[in-house]
Amino acid sequence: MPNPIAMIDYQRCNPEKCDSGVCAAMLECPNKVLRQEAPYEFPFSRPSRFCRGCAKCVQVCPLEAIRIV
Repeated sequence: MPNPIAMIDYQRCNPEKCDSGVCAAMLECPNKVLRQEAPYEFPFSRPSRFCRGCAKCVQVCPLEAIRIV
């Protein structure tokens, strides 16, 4: 079975709607798979980090812009 991947739906993602422009999913990820260069910028998934598939990022994203595949 392949490793899980946190996928961001950039059609739904809008950092301006997040608290202080900071991605809550990025803060919640225990493996720091998600990264955001600065507040109000789009987060991205780092391939060098391994997603455990815990879905904590999915649960805290207020815009439902993340899914685990």
